[in-house]
Amino acid sequence: MFELITLPYAPDALQPAISAETLAFHHGKHLQTYVNNLNAAIAGTPFEGKSLEDIVCSADGGIFNNAGQILNHNMYFLQFRAPREGNAPTGKIAELINAQFGSFEAFQKEFAAKGAGLFGSGWVWLSADSEGKLVITQEGNAGNPLTRGLKPLLTFDVWEHAYYIDYRNARPAYIGVIWSIIDWDVVNTRL
Repeated sequence: MFELITLPYAPDALQPAISAETLAFHHGKHLQTYVNNLNAAIAGTPFEGKSLEDIVCSADGGIFNNAGQILNHNMYFLQFRAPREGNAPTGKIAELINAQFGSFEAFQKEFAAKGAGLFGSGWVWLSADSEGKLVITQEGNAGNPLTRGLKPLLTFDVWEHAYYIDYRNARPAYIGVIWSIIDWDVVNTRL
């Protein structure tokens, strides 16, 4: 049985980037629904007892959608910490971003454009391929770069439920402020 992840920060810790109200709905209600739905869907099936990653890479339909949303949201929520002005990558991920994109600012611009430009609902991801090259992808709905053979490192949820309470329909404004709460140590650990 899957369980709702416990957040490693207080409900108001991400303000003003993400309000406590948004976090309560997004994590406490929205993600909980995916957890409940997946547990019900896999009971008594060959997927029972498998990891989220295994399910995402081998399932389809409702089981894939719910598992993908849980995996994506877990990665999303666990990559945050309290806001910092001028927050920028450090360590190995900083080196790779600078080498491949020229600068953090150039990377942010490309990543934000892909996030703002994704039609409909989904996710924008920074991943590494099998050779360690960084790749920015757009994934619709419950998509995850794992299904493309990539290693997911960083993600922004660009479904409206992630930002509508705080930013209404201004997806680019939400994307712009999320950089202040990224925990680059988590991203380096994923790398």
